[in-house]
Amino acid sequence: MSTATSCQQPSKPADSRVVQDHPSCAKRHLVLPQRKRQINAIDLLSRRSRGIPDSGTLSRHNLNILRGIVLQDSRNFIKVWTKSSKSTIRYESGRIYFENYQRCYSCLPSEPQLLYELPKRAKAEKIQDALLCQSPLDKVLPTRSDHKPSLLALTANNWLYRLSAETGEQLQKIFLSSHHKFRYISWDVDQETFYVKSTLKKAPFTQQAGLNQNTLVHIAVFHVSPLQLVGSLEINKNVFGNTVIDVSLSQGVLAVSHSTKIVKLYSFEHILKKFMTKTWELGDPCHLKSTNIVGEAPCGIPVNIDIKESPPVLFEVPCFDNGIQIGGHPWHYIYTSRQGAHHICSLKDKALVHFHGIQDMKSCSLESDWIYFHPDDSGRIIHVGPSTINMLKIQGGLETDMSSRVVQDFSITAHRDNRAAAQVTVTSSGRTVKRRFHQLDDDPEQETFRIVEFEDELDLLVVVEVTSSADEGKAQVRLHDNQSGMLLKRIPLMESWDETYRHELFFDKDTIVHIGQTKTNFCCSVYKIRHGMEELD
Repeated sequence: MSTATSCQQPSKPADSRVVQDHPSCAKRHLVLPQRKRQINAIDLLSRRSRGIPDSGTLSRHNLNILRGIVLQDSRNFIKVWTKSSKSTIRYESGRIYFENYQRCYSCLPSEPQLLYELPKRAKAEKIQDALLCQSPLDKVLPTRSDHKPSLLALTANNWLYRLSAETGEQLQKIFLSSHHKFRYISWDVDQETFYVKSTLKKAPFTQQAGLNQNTLVHIAVFHVSPLQLVGSLEINKNVFGNTVIDVSLSQGVLAVSHSTKIVKLYSFEHILKKFMTKTWELGDPCHLKSTNIVGEAPCGIPVNIDIKESPPVLFEVPCFDNGIQIGGHPWHYIYTSRQGAHHICSLKDKALVHFHGIQDMKSCSLESDWIYFHPDDSGRIIHVGPSTINMLKIQGGLETDMSSRVVQDFSITAHRDNRAAAQVTVTSSGRTVKRRFHQLDDDPEQETFRIVEFEDELDLLVVVEVTSSADEGKAQVRLHDNQSGMLLKRIPLMESWDETYRHELFFDKDTIVHIGQTKTNFCCSVYKIRHGMEELD
């Protein structure tokens, strides 16, 4: 690879493992953890036939069998379905949504099949955002429909619908507001509480509408299963400061971002206890002797959390990108001080991890690297660059006598041509031309990592690697063991990959879903696992 001399990868601790599929790596000794003897599918099926005491163990056995099948050399992923759309395509939990959630396809059959199609809606009533809500297994709920998965859909005219995820039938609807434009829906606590957020208010708009110019945004919070109102509040600049630019809610924490590159965190539980003026339930009268109903037009959801003074700040941190992540064992947080420099600190005392607490790949690339806590709850950290994926873990710290440190668990690297590009070339006319820069780390002609996902049920890291030429880009999906990083399988994608547009890839057991954008539309391609003989047929 011809790269700038300043583009160096971070030093690797002695106990790190390097996983690379380049021929030059054949002489390297891979120090991989010793794994227990793998039980083959026959053993697993035999155990299952003799009876398994609990459903969790049965599920793990079945998934171990499926993992073995997926990784077999004789099994290939074949493109079985393609569909285009003028509007954004969404995928979640085995369902593909087209035309603003109007049409839903199931990915469970051998080829996607139409699950349902909603009645046509006017443009003012189109679904703008949605969440898929799974039914809880540990609760007895009021109605049968509460025990089945549903789609929480937010429309352009401020209605929140609960639709059956299997038939599209309308189960419940809530009117949100006649005054505020609600646009976004997100989870606070996954599958437990969610919130809808209005568009950010701008001064000219608020003056024309006769609204409070200091109000930035409105938020309404709900419980699911069954669907119940928690409360509604406004974020006011008089309370949170004139530099407030955005707000989000996650895991019971209200995160407020400022234009000064600072994020402040507040306890939402504390806000509820101190500032809630009245407890509303859906269907209550909006006011005494009023015929207007909470959750119906024109009343909507009235504000019942009136924040008159700034709540205590739980945590405050400067951030380059107005983002902060919390995770690890014990609790740590990650923030970015400048582009490419990610700080890992203890949540208890805000102290930077003593050794390798600042992760900086020093990549020379057009796109930034990204870092996040691993979603497998192992406490590890995934740091992704153009040609390197570092799996990191935190050792020592508050609960031991050893100083805290960040060490590499393993590293995955892309195949690169390491021959340095000539810095001086001579043209056919004899003119000397000097290169002003070395090749970028994310040069399109080199293999570059674009997407990293985690398949939790099969315990696989799913990596999308892209190489582009003058004509088109080609991508392949790499499957790596989540514990060791070992490369287990490569899956080429048949369609081209244009890196100038947005792409998403989902790996769900035996199915790959690739959603890509082109100049004029969006396209969804679905791959299913097949045996080699089936492919010939």
